[in-house]
Amino acid sequence: MPTDSRVTRRSGLRTAVAAAAALPLLGTVLSAGPAHAVPRPGRRLEVMSFNLRYANATPPNSWAERRPVTRELLRRARPHVIGTQEGLYQQVRDIAADLAPHYDWIGTGRAGGSRDEFMAVFYDTRRLAPVEYDHFWLSDTPDVIGSNTWGGGSIRMVTLVRFQDLRTGDELYVLNTHLDNASQHARARAAELIVRRAGRLDRSLPLLVTGDFNVAAHKNPVYDTLLGAGLADSWDAADRRGTAYATFHGYKPLVPDGDRIDWILTTPGVRVHEASINTFALDGQFPSDHLPVQASLTL
Repeated sequence: MPTDSRVTRRSGLRTAVAAAAALPLLGTVLSAGPAHAVPRPGRRLEVMSFNLRYANATPPNSWAERRPVTRELLRRARPHVIGTQEGLYQQVRDIAADLAPHYDWIGTGRAGGSRDEFMAVFYDTRRLAPVEYDHFWLSDTPDVIGSNTWGGGSIRMVTLVRFQDLRTGDELYVLNTHLDNASQHARARAAELIVRRAGRLDRSLPLLVTGDFNVAAHKNPVYDTLLGAGLADSWDAADRRGTAYATFHGYKPLVPDGDRIDWILTTPGVRVHEASINTFALDGQFPSDHLPVQASLTL
């Protein structure tokens, strides 16, 4: 894939066909203890949000050590769509190579092109087909690539994709993001912008929001803003839930009933059959310093 950026400043969703030429970074491969492959009953859509931890080269927990664990985790979980955060360009390419060939991905670096971290969205092409997609930046100038105007510690952005569900013919949106770790002001402004941008979408279609929000569910105005806009927390809405853990562990012992800073949010009308926090590791090695969160949904 090219490594230059031809992303243009746009506020509307791009059609997937036109965008393939406009955006070079559209992919072309497109639980502690053992995990088992997830069954695929009926119309359920399996969704994951996963902060990958950027590809550092220094052990322990280097990307070289974590990559095979990440590969095994994703092959066992087999999500239909994965909202990822923090992946660097080569790391995203590694994951694309490690996934089955029927996966593809959409994303761009938050500084433009291949630069900096990606909010890449991976998807199973047998189940989902992108119709349109766009990126915007969490700033006062959201259509300016790499903009950061709220005093955040890093550039922050959103990847937004409109998919068609090939099993049902229905359409849905997936919005994937990573809010700032340093500034509550930046996080609060980002939540407000996401709500405004979500309000522009076709409200007849379901919206799934995946992300690392860097604040605990139920304990921060960011959470209140997003749920106040009508979104539901899939963890709370689920018919069944797995064991609760803090989703950031920093390679330290897991914390039962700790803060959930990684969420999957949905619009009303989405049925959440099951929600889980995936603690998969191999020989004590976790794939990331975050635990992936998962939801099994019917739209």
